[in-house]
Amino acid sequence: MVQKKEKLYEGKAKIVYATEDPSLVIQHFKDDATAFDGKKKGQIKDKGVSNARISAVLFELLEANGIKTHYKKLLSEAEMLTDKLEIILVEVIVRNVAAGSLAKRIGYEEGTSLKHTIVEYYYKNDALGDPILNRDHIQELDLATPEALTRLKEIALEINDVLKPFFEERNLDLVDFKLEFGYRGSEIVLGDEISPDTCRFWDKETGERLDKDRFRRDLGKVEEAYQEVLKRVAGEKLVK
Repeated sequence: MVQKKEKLYEGKAKIVYATEDPSLVIQHFKDDATAFDGKKKGQIKDKGVSNARISAVLFELLEANGIKTHYKKLLSEAEMLTDKLEIILVEVIVRNVAAGSLAKRIGYEEGTSLKHTIVEYYYKNDALGDPILNRDHIQELDLATPEALTRLKEIALEINDVLKPFFEERNLDLVDFKLEFGYRGSEIVLGDEISPDTCRFWDKETGERLDKDRFRRDLGKVEEAYQEVLKRVAGEKLVK
């Protein structure tokens, strides 16, 4: 039985607790929701449960396809046991379709399919608003070596190659998604979560948004969107 010990960190979406094993932590997924660098705050009923269970399925899928993650197992509906990583302060965004800030920056209409997958880097720094970075910025800030950055992009594209067809089979377009990585010893592995908080999912037939944009843009039916993604990812029988 894994024992939860002191709180190590609390972020916008999760609380991280120590365990009796210094190499393992417990991540508790919260129902809290934030947007626009914390300017908008709220709660989404059962979001923590949905995100933990969706992430567990997707981490297991990636592991089965040779992509290493921090995931160990679910301890409860909203708590996950993971490796403790030395987090790389570079968020990697993978974009298949123009949406959100990218559509504004390059002047594309939202929903435009990109000619090729775009990978972007952002500084994981709440105080600065998580600004976009290029490779020179990352080198200047000593956030990652050029070799590590190349590896982050390689893994991100491998993840995209696994997740896109998985979601297509479930009638969802994987528009874009955020990834966070860390070191487990000398090895770079995937951390954080993969959920409607960190991905844009659009229904392939209707274009309905089934992700955090429903909260950001006051579209309503936020809880239902998270539940729908869980149902499609985990199977209807696993959803209460």
